[in-house]
Amino acid sequence: MTDAPASGPMHPVLPHPDCQDDPALREAQEQRLRAVWKKPTGWRYFSAVNNDTVGVWYILTAFGFFAFAGILALLMRVQLALPDNDFLSMSLYNQLFTMHGTMMMFLFAVPIFEAVSILLLPELLGARDLPFPRLSAFGYWCFAIGGTFVAGSVFFDAAPSSGWFMYPPLTSEPHLTGIGADIWLLGLSFIEVASIAAAVELIVGVLKCRPPGMRLNLMPLYCWYILVVAGMILFAFPPLIAGDLLLEMERAFDWPFFDTTRGGDPILWQHLFWIFGHPEVYIVFLPSIAIIASLVPTFARVPMVGHSWIVLSAVGTAFLSFGLWAHHMYATGLPNISLGFFSAASEAVAIPTGVQIFCFIATLLVGKVKRSVPMLFAMGGIAIFVAGGLTGVMVALPGFDWQAHDSYFIVAHLHFTLIGGVVFPLLAGLYYWFPFQTDKLLSERLGRWAFWLMFVGFNVTFLPMHLTGLLGMPRRVWTYPAELGWDTLNLVSSAGAFVIAAGFALIVLDVFRPKGRQPLAPRNPWGSPGIEWSAAVPGESWGARCVPIVTSRYPLWEQKDLVREIDEGRFYLPDAEEGQREMLVSDILDAEPTQVQRVPGPTYKTLLAAALLGACFIFGTYKLWWLTGLCAAGTVAAIIWWLWTGTSQIPEKPEKAAGRGLTLPLYASGTRSVGWWAMFITMIGDFSAFVGLVFAYFFFWTRHEAFPAADAGRPDLRLLVTGLALILAAWALMELIRRRHAAGGIAWARWGCPLAALLGLAGAAAFAGALWSAGLEPTRHVYDATCWVLVLWLGAHVSVGAIMQLYCAAGSWAGRMTPRYDADLHNVELYWNFMAATALCSFALLGLFPLTAGGP
Repeated sequence: MTDAPASGPMHPVLPHPDCQDDPALREAQEQRLRAVWKKPTGWRYFSAVNNDTVGVWYILTAFGFFAFAGILALLMRVQLALPDNDFLSMSLYNQLFTMHGTMMMFLFAVPIFEAVSILLLPELLGARDLPFPRLSAFGYWCFAIGGTFVAGSVFFDAAPSSGWFMYPPLTSEPHLTGIGADIWLLGLSFIEVASIAAAVELIVGVLKCRPPGMRLNLMPLYCWYILVVAGMILFAFPPLIAGDLLLEMERAFDWPFFDTTRGGDPILWQHLFWIFGHPEVYIVFLPSIAIIASLVPTFARVPMVGHSWIVLSAVGTAFLSFGLWAHHMYATGLPNISLGFFSAASEAVAIPTGVQIFCFIATLLVGKVKRSVPMLFAMGGIAIFVAGGLTGVMVALPGFDWQAHDSYFIVAHLHFTLIGGVVFPLLAGLYYWFPFQTDKLLSERLGRWAFWLMFVGFNVTFLPMHLTGLLGMPRRVWTYPAELGWDTLNLVSSAGAFVIAAGFALIVLDVFRPKGRQPLAPRNPWGSPGIEWSAAVPGESWGARCVPIVTSRYPLWEQKDLVREIDEGRFYLPDAEEGQREMLVSDILDAEPTQVQRVPGPTYKTLLAAALLGACFIFGTYKLWWLTGLCAAGTVAAIIWWLWTGTSQIPEKPEKAAGRGLTLPLYASGTRSVGWWAMFITMIGDFSAFVGLVFAYFFFWTRHEAFPAADAGRPDLRLLVTGLALILAAWALMELIRRRHAAGGIAWARWGCPLAALLGLAGAAAFAGALWSAGLEPTRHVYDATCWVLVLWLGAHVSVGAIMQLYCAAGSWAGRMTPRYDADLHNVELYWNFMAATALCSFALLGLFPLTAGGP
């Protein structure tokens, strides 16, 4: 029997000796797949790394934080229901509103999109798993440990109380804020590790793990949105990491980045925070719109209208979102030209957003819509979000914003955009994909009750807040006197909040009610065109029975017999002959298969590494520096152990038959390797954080008449030149080692890598010596502190690079890295390319700029 023809040179019409019409053979293949992809049970369940288990953990934990934050919101609404209320103390109320915002934004909105994507993406791509399952598990444990640490602080009267935005100088004095601000700064920095890890996993997954035939223009819209949003994370989160570093250095070591008496400026924090904060609105909004983009064609029964326009609009929204941050800062005294620019950009972002909404409406108009609970939540969410967008256009105008700023009008606008743009679409996705994960449908009747309770309750809660704000009620107040006329509106809002809670409680009841007697859902119960619905019922532990050929945007509608052929294993990797977890890697543009990648199985190493890293941040919060250093060393050791036993394996044979007559290599290095792309993407994010520190330097330069001052010490130029030369020598040596090693020069790796490590470390020491010899004292002035933080950043990264170089040398001595199997060396070479760029930028700032001791 032969295959139906498919497009592209890699998919010939060939017989299937490995997939003949033999039920016994197919059953044997499935048994081997079950054995290989079997999920651990008992205590070993927590060692799981497969995407569906980690994704479910992520979702349950994120919704747990969401429910906790919602309970805090109800407590706040009880406090505000009546004037002069004393239900909560002022201190506790401040902690609750800080934790409510922090958990909703950092512990729910971003993690839930990553969780859903980790769960769904392999199935959307017809893949077995994501390329780095242990990285996903590591990210989850970082999120769970860090989130528990931050959220749990409220039970010990130690929660932060300065707002989820942590503005200095309210947060820069430890004796005024206590330990709460440190918990926020270090706890969320730890959680951001999980966000970056998930972004790397998702980007590489979308680019390199698509099924054969799924060119970029054929990707599902959900995958496009995830690619865009994960890319946004790489540029939005790092500036906040840089800001966290600066603020914690001031709190812990008295470095004056935000102390105006020593040259600092608290406005810098607002810039760094909102460079993250406003793109984050779209980071959480676009994945929810992606859910709606998956639902609309399914229930309209027609392909999406304007598919390409939606993709371009998503990219445009992402691009414009990075030019809006200062519209949160209109009240800080920005110059008029800045007000005009950011106001225009804030208005312009409505255009690509509107294009996406109108494409959804057009699709519903040309189709015949099937009514369902998922569509109720989707359309309700769009209606609420559009209303929030209209108020967003209003506050984008400086004149109106000056009147409404920091009032309850802004609270209403924020919740209309976030609940309408995030929560309602997520609940639509919950009802839509629940049978995909559990093989059971949720209750239609309970779902409709839940929707109307939440929709009505939401509007009862937040519509009055617009008027409350216009009447002058400021946000973040603990109580208010009766004579101001806010009491009735607040009572109505408080009542509506409990109606929302009732609707959410119904959903929780529906999800967790026993369903043992409920029949299994039919396969693809919604008639969706997405390939994820090709999964068998009941589901199996692998992502796909075999990796299919996809030649359409709507494969289950347009590729006849696709489901049957997947079930029969008529595509790629239908078996697990060697007992290994395997997945297909493809090229970025045309999705032509390039490699069979083997991924590691369950392990506790990721949990150990995350626990040690979490302990490092937690001990740092309490200034237990020797324990912090001990845990940091333990984290490095755990990660090396994880990598040594998980990814540095040389396969028993160079290639294998992947099916359909195609033979693919089992190992890849350089740009053909998923590891190389992961390193590249990680370093893009890392370099973005460094750019945040560079931004701080230039910000201070623009704020001072002379920066550095004429009497300030300047770093020793000779030592800076020496340090730069040594680091560039380490970089150049790594380039030479990689080339000579590929030509068979094993000794180059064994002896050259340690030499390169020594050169790099000596260069970092020379940079530090240049500051030390000049008498720069980081507690004296912000110029000194800024120079030192740049050098410390460079030194820390050079140290990490040195560990990588020693790892390569050890791999060569152990026979785990050879001229043919040299992916580690390619990855470390790439890392040092970024180190060379970091050293050049640091040298230019410290040694050459400004050429004279004068400001702008």
